Amino acid sequence: MILEIVKCEGKRPLAPRESHYTREFWSKLSTGEFTSTRCQVCRKLMFPPRQHCPMCWSKKTDWVSLSGKGKLYARTTVHAGPLMFQQHIPYSVGIIDLDEGVRLIASIIDGDEKIQNDEEVQLIVLAYDDGPLFAVRKIESD
Repeated sequence: MILEIVKCEGKRPLAPRESHYTREFWSKLSTGEFTSTRCQVCRKLMFPPRQHCPMCWSKKTDWVSLSGKGKLYARTTVHAGPLMFQQHIPYSVGIIDLDEGVRLIASIIDGDEKIQNDEEVQLIVLAYDDGPLFAVRKIESD
């Protein structure tokens, strides 16, 4: 599934550390594909992507595409944050349970209504001038 890409002006507030290994994740994210790794031995899905399985310690992992769909588990709104995030205050972050069973933390992009716990959300790509980040927003019903 290809995620919606939303253009954002300027640089990312906090650019992630990119390694030789995670370069594939960030490269695919920039095209709208959300990926992670799965262990070939025990089939454990991992996020963030890892070179070895935290369950069985196997180094046999594959890259897999994820839907980016899930539910909001919990959220908080930050009203006093680090200097690099001052232009975004207040901002919300949440814990997201993706449909594939992965739990992650992401910025929340609220629409007209504040997203509530257990509501369905979809990852989106925030395309900054210096690279991508991901965030979530509510899945709009048709």
